[in-house]
Amino acid sequence: MKVGIEYSQDHRLILPKILCDCNMPHYDPEIDIYIGSGIIDRCSAYIRQRDYGTHALLIADPNTYAVAGRQVEQLLRDDGFQVKLCRLERQVLLEPDQTALGEILLHLDRSIEFLVAVGSGVVTDLTRFVAHQTGRPFVSVATAASMDGYVSVVAPLIHNGLKVNKPAGYPRTLLCDLEIIRQAPYAMTLAGFGDVIGKYIAVADWVLSRIINQEDYCPVCVDLVLQAVAKSIASDEAIRSQTSAGIQSLLEALILAGLTILVIGNTRPVASIEHNMAHYWEMMKLQRRETPPSHGAAVGVATGYALQCYEKFWQTDFNSLNVAQILRNRPSRSDVEREVVAKYGPDLGPAIIRDNPDLYLEGAEQERRIETFLRNQAAIRQQLAFLPSWEQLRSVYRSIGAPVDAAEIGIDRELLQNALLYAKDYRKRYSVFTLANELGILPELAAQVMAGR
Repeated sequence: MKVGIEYSQDHRLILPKILCDCNMPHYDPEIDIYIGSGIIDRCSAYIRQRDYGTHALLIADPNTYAVAGRQVEQLLRDDGFQVKLCRLERQVLLEPDQTALGEILLHLDRSIEFLVAVGSGVVTDLTRFVAHQTGRPFVSVATAASMDGYVSVVAPLIHNGLKVNKPAGYPRTLLCDLEIIRQAPYAMTLAGFGDVIGKYIAVADWVLSRIINQEDYCPVCVDLVLQAVAKSIASDEAIRSQTSAGIQSLLEALILAGLTILVIGNTRPVASIEHNMAHYWEMMKLQRRETPPSHGAAVGVATGYALQCYEKFWQTDFNSLNVAQILRNRPSRSDVEREVVAKYGPDLGPAIIRDNPDLYLEGAEQERRIETFLRNQAAIRQQLAFLPSWEQLRSVYRSIGAPVDAAEIGIDRELLQNALLYAKDYRKRYSVFTLANELGILPELAAQVMAGR
């Protein structure tokens, strides 16, 4: 399904109609997305079109309030809106945790009819969750092209150090002013680029699971996601220069990818092992009381390592595998759980074990998966032909100035190795790392990637 990007005269993005005959339920989102220069100046008119009411709670952090929040607040007040401000002040990094959620909730009262999130990832995710839980609509004012989550229905939050994904709402109005967004720090733009590139691995892992586990699969969503990736790579020079056209192209790619989350109601088309690795690094950094890398930058770096793992995976001589020996060498449930607690810590480990029913497989199921892969390996390889080589992707990264190695985002070799071996355990999402583990070759693949061979 080829998607053409079109706009109405008032800069509203005309979303494509999803025509698909797969077995997955599809939803038709009701959302107004405006992209263009000077969008902020018309924010009041755009918001009034939806008739949310006149009493708003505006959520921002000090930076996003300075670049856009103050202006939005004043424009709404000038047009007769009653605006209450929740500015999330922090001595260090703002996290989407229970403290921030509580702060927003304490600013709510019965008069508040809708919420306005001014920011990017953290502010938007906090707002979408509160809006969903309290039954209120919300407006999103984007301040950076740093993520695909502006139109998501999932909020990645942190609860007692554990990264959790909670059902949430999407904004009914999304305002993307290119003049504001193109002035965001370039690191945030690179984070958005990394988030888009990660879709390569998300799609590849989904293909694996469709064939091996008969997981529900939407080919139209896959087409949309791969078009988003291609759009970003084709615009790499304009993105690097942070021109309006480049930022608009990246935003369109992020929204196109995020649209698939709205359509099927979960993040399967856009997030897999590369996101698991990014979440693992974030949780471990927080345990160490260190500042984690930005989510998008971590996803981009993790995508490179996952792509290398795919390449090493296909260099394996699968005909030499001894299935009986693999099954005899299976670790026990207690061994698996002990290792998870050791690598995630005594607080997070039990939660990982509780939430991932596929953490330990019975022998019969592991054997079925191995045999299914061995029968279908040629078809799988053919269907993953869209993946670029690591050399091709690394060249794109270097060209645009994106981080390539884990060390560039503050991830040491211990955290890198642990992510390669244990990020697969973070949640139930089948990936090439999961398959390699079931085939008994994951430690060898991880060692090869670590050695750069």
